[in-house]
Amino acid sequence: MDNVDRNKLFVSKFTPTFQDHEVDKESLYCLEDRDIADLIPKEEQSTRDPETSDSSVEVCPSKTNDKGKRKLDLPGESSQSPARKRPRKDIQGSNKEKRILSDVKNIMRCVLGKLPNKDDKLIKFLKERERNNLKDLETEKSELVGVFGKTGAGKSSLINAVIGVKGLLPSGSISACTSVMIKVEANMKNPKYEADIEFITKEEWKEELWTLINFAGDNEDQENDEDDDQDSVETLSLLYGKEWKNKTPENLMDKKYYSEIPEFLSSGRKTLTSDTAKKLSSALDKYTQSESSEEDAKRYWPLVKCVTVRVPNNPLLQHVTLVDLPGNGDRNKSRDTMWKKVIRSCSTVWIVTDINRAASEKEPWEILKESCSLMGNGGQCRQIHFICTKSDMGRSRNHSAAGVRAQILNENDRAKTKVRAEFSKQKCVKKQFSEECFKVFTVSSTEFLKKKRLDPNETEIPKLQNVLQELNDSHSETFNYVSRARGILSLMQGASSSKGDDIKKNVRTGLEKKLICELQEVREAMKATLTAFKKCLSRGVNKSKSSCEKLLKSVLYAEDNGSAFHRTLKCVVEKGGIHITNKGKSININMKLASCLTDCIDEEFKKTFPNEGNSGPFNGVINAFSLGTEKLKNKKYKNAKLQLTFLMAEEEKIKTELNEIIRERKKTIYRSLEKTIKEKMKPCYDGAEKIKGKGSMNNMRQTIEEHVRRSKDVMFTHAKNAMMEQLEDLMSEVLKELKSTMQESIVLSLKTHAVSIPDVSVELEKVNKHCNDLT
Repeated sequence: MDNVDRNKLFVSKFTPTFQDHEVDKESLYCLEDRDIADLIPKEEQSTRDPETSDSSVEVCPSKTNDKGKRKLDLPGESSQSPARKRPRKDIQGSNKEKRILSDVKNIMRCVLGKLPNKDDKLIKFLKERERNNLKDLETEKSELVGVFGKTGAGKSSLINAVIGVKGLLPSGSISACTSVMIKVEANMKNPKYEADIEFITKEEWKEELWTLINFAGDNEDQENDEDDDQDSVETLSLLYGKEWKNKTPENLMDKKYYSEIPEFLSSGRKTLTSDTAKKLSSALDKYTQSESSEEDAKRYWPLVKCVTVRVPNNPLLQHVTLVDLPGNGDRNKSRDTMWKKVIRSCSTVWIVTDINRAASEKEPWEILKESCSLMGNGGQCRQIHFICTKSDMGRSRNHSAAGVRAQILNENDRAKTKVRAEFSKQKCVKKQFSEECFKVFTVSSTEFLKKKRLDPNETEIPKLQNVLQELNDSHSETFNYVSRARGILSLMQGASSSKGDDIKKNVRTGLEKKLICELQEVREAMKATLTAFKKCLSRGVNKSKSSCEKLLKSVLYAEDNGSAFHRTLKCVVEKGGIHITNKGKSININMKLASCLTDCIDEEFKKTFPNEGNSGPFNGVINAFSLGTEKLKNKKYKNAKLQLTFLMAEEEKIKTELNEIIRERKKTIYRSLEKTIKEKMKPCYDGAEKIKGKGSMNNMRQTIEEHVRRSKDVMFTHAKNAMMEQLEDLMSEVLKELKSTMQESIVLSLKTHAVSIPDVSVELEKVNKHCNDLT
């Protein structure tokens, strides 16, 4: 049998399937390979294209990130218990969405393919809008869940248990490195476990080597900080053994030290693949952990910026990325920049700690206090989950099973009560987050991974899985695309008819008047916001002028251990006022000086740009914007129903886009205060950096203090003005975009005639049905 006959037989086998999805002969030719794959059962695909099994870990060439949308759940090895897999109805719902999406994309591809190649405004708009809709659909969107917790708290075991994969992230007696950020996401491209290792740049490492060698070397003129010295010695020894001694940074950049990781020298990424989680985890060991069971084994984590681990066939990660995060950033500039960017982008944060010390342990609460402004007003976090691990550790062997269960439940309840009480004392955190967004969970990852049938109250890992599922479900790209496709088809069908011109004219006149009124509402709300911010910032400027010198001393004279602080202060001025010590302590002069300004605006900022709830920015005025098209469509102007359907879709689209723009810009606006202070402090940092010799530490302190004393009358006013300018720019942009988009949409739908537009009534009916099915 030749290939043609074989293909005919294969297609005919699935003709009923194509018919069920309303794929006729004409539209079949419009299908792409991936669309056909969606319609064919996976077992058939696997028999036609079997995967070759390979149990070894493969090192792949560097890859560029695939920004395409994650498409299919592909089969892969997983330790999930069958009882904990995604419910059948959810799988059916997901498959249904895929079929609908595939069908609507094919409809739109064929419809737009019939449009003539004319220099016509409407035709150009239709083609451009569909391209944008597809671009939005294919842009990978993922909710970030940041996971904090010190070594030994059970972070790795928690992540393994929640996603149902044993041994993915290492846990146990070997201490995990706290500097490497590990992202865990779904592999939607193949059934392999993969890891992408991204390195810091050669230039950054060479610069860091100077600091490490300085701290590790003996300096008779200075009193040494033993902790910092030891950390530097250990870091250098991980990579170079004993060879780093008496070597310059230039010597240590020789390529012979990096023979196992040539990707570092070529600024590439190293990719590892395996068919099992355990083997991938073992291969990652040298890049993510600071200790090894093998003597003299090299560890490369100081050179690693980030590791992205991809897990196959895991629906919980389809639109969610879990990020195992260091506590307070990193000494390395690029790692710290990435850390801050990720924190600002987290919609959910998990703080992980041992249940026995959940309320009293300082570190998790310090992490929360240090990061709350980055996550809250400076970010987009909507919920904080405080997760108490090892909830099974208090089991008593002297009790019956019922007695053990009662004991665990009582201990879990007591831990939750203590944690909530501690949260209520965190004033700075509560300025950013309400108590409603703070939840406490008690979990036993070990017991859960044993696949025992546990009482849900003994471990709340299933509740955390539900959290991830809800985050997945919050992404409605399919519905958005189908709804917008319906809008385009409605516009086309409405434009192809010249009936009801008088009605269209009346509708257009009414909508233009309504638009003016609605824009005025938005403008007035924004003006009120500007007035409120100006008042808050003016108060902040006055407080800053009177308090700045005292605040500065709290940083410059925080250490009372004599000249051991000298090198730390030197690092602070060399890095523009910001430094993280080897012990993980963050020193930020700029943030401290900006603190009075941020304190004065925090409440107003949270109210204007809320992360929680559904009201939206600017007191909900963007979300409340409406031309009232639905009322008009259902009552007075039924003959303009098609045009009004298009306008409804455009209205929702522009509001979604504006909310996303505002969400990202508000992060920049919030940190503008600290940024301006840093710019104004730069001359004194540059001057202090040049100070050397005897008494240099005190001279550096005096240089900084004198600069602040001279500059305070203008520096804080500059910071206020910079923030006000950015707020005004954002508001102007929002108004301009809202006005121009809706004006253009009204004209296109109600003033344009296009006799060359084909009849799309059949296609519109199909998409309408799909839209209703999704709703």
